[in-house]
Amino acid sequence: MSGYYPYGGAPQAPVPPPEHKGSTALRTVLIVAAIAGVATVVAGLLIVLRSPAEYGLQSSSRDSLGLQAQPKNTGQPEQAYFQAPANVPPPLPQIKAAPPMLPSTPVQIIIKRLGVKAPIKSVGLRRDGTIEVPPPNNRNLAGWYRNMSTPGESGPAVLLGHVDTRTGPAVFARLKEIKNGDTIEVKRQDKTTAVFTVGGVEQASKKTFPTQRVYGARDDAQLHLITCSGTYDRTTGHYTDNLIVYATMTGSYRS
Repeated sequence: MSGYYPYGGAPQAPVPPPEHKGSTALRTVLIVAAIAGVATVVAGLLIVLRSPAEYGLQSSSRDSLGLQAQPKNTGQPEQAYFQAPANVPPPLPQIKAAPPMLPSTPVQIIIKRLGVKAPIKSVGLRRDGTIEVPPPNNRNLAGWYRNMSTPGESGPAVLLGHVDTRTGPAVFARLKEIKNGDTIEVKRQDKTTAVFTVGGVEQASKKTFPTQRVYGARDDAQLHLITCSGTYDRTTGHYTDNLIVYATMTGSYRS
């Protein structure tokens, strides 16, 4: 009976009920009728598909849509580099400059879109007259050239950083991705943060470095970031070019 389990064995399947007399003949009639019905439906569909206009099924909304052409990767940079004679002033952002602030030593640089958040070290001049660079043993470190303006003060403030070191990418490894309109924040010792807006990016050969554009006197508070670019020359151990980012202070806030 239902639910009965023989001792020591697995559950048994229920016994199917016996068929009533005459059920076989009735089943045969029903099967034949079903087959005839299916055949009728299939024949009707074939007639409609051969002449869809006669049955109101032809519509422009049912036409197949052609695939749109996919955009091609041109390999061009997202933003053209600034190019001008060395005596041309730095490019300015499309936003009004903020009034300069009093001098204050920078302590940290932040470029949110590039994931940059690095402390700043004061650097001076080497014996050969070139600017010092941050020590290569600290990849996440920028250098502020202390003989120029402080960030936020009137004039150009210059920050330098490595693009890479022998141990891997450095603080300005992604600087080539920066775009016009991006913001750069510099935190200062006086608890203020100067906000700069990028106005242009330049790649210049080290042999024709735009000295006047980078270090020349300016009325607005500007920030110029410098790192290496171009081709790495294994014979000299240096890159052939510099990447220079020109930004102008457009705001500030208390940290």
